[in-house]
Amino acid sequence: MTSVVVVDDQTLVRQGIRGLLEVAEIDVVGEADDGRAALAVIAETSPDVILLDLRMPRFDGIWTLEQLRAEEVDIPVLVLTTFDDDELVIGALRTGARGYLLKDVTLKQLTRAIHTLAEGGTLIAPSITDRMLRAIRSGPSPAGPEAPPVQSLTERELEVLRLVAHGYSNREIGDVLFLAEGTVKNHVSTILTKLGARDRTNAVLRALHEGILDD
Repeated sequence: MTSVVVVDDQTLVRQGIRGLLEVAEIDVVGEADDGRAALAVIAETSPDVILLDLRMPRFDGIWTLEQLRAEEVDIPVLVLTTFDDDELVIGALRTGARGYLLKDVTLKQLTRAIHTLAEGGTLIAPSITDRMLRAIRSGPSPAGPEAPPVQSLTERELEVLRLVAHGYSNREIGDVLFLAEGTVKNHVSTILTKLGARDRTNAVLRALHEGILDD
């Protein structure tokens, strides 16, 4: 059973999410009301996925993402928030979030996103994708101003990257391209190196920014 930690400053929201996810057979192993409390719960429970709100008093979602990255915590983070402005979306993804959903999603959409991230994929709400792409392409490179130039990708690497951009996990990519999961993992690692990206989401952001991927 997939396990999650829910980080949200509103008790009623946390309880509601817990109740819904338990119906969907997803195990909520911990809750926290801000980033500092979340770090302790995450260290204690080691969930498969972290559900993270962004706007919280004291230690907010971006602070939490920064701390997780600094501590090299390799647990996928799914942002679940009511806020969809470009600055927050891009900031969360650049800081390490692997998914971004609004709180008006259905239970089916939420559970699909959780399973997608748990399996190594990424997922961003379609309603904010167009604005996100425009913001990425008009702004600085997601890899930073001193990032090395991207290296050319092979046709197979482009195929893998397109599927990564659509939220496919390594296993799902292997099924589509008739490749072993280990082979897909090697392709993804090479893609990250060639794009100078720290993770899958950052690789997709930089590929979009550089015009390597079509919308």
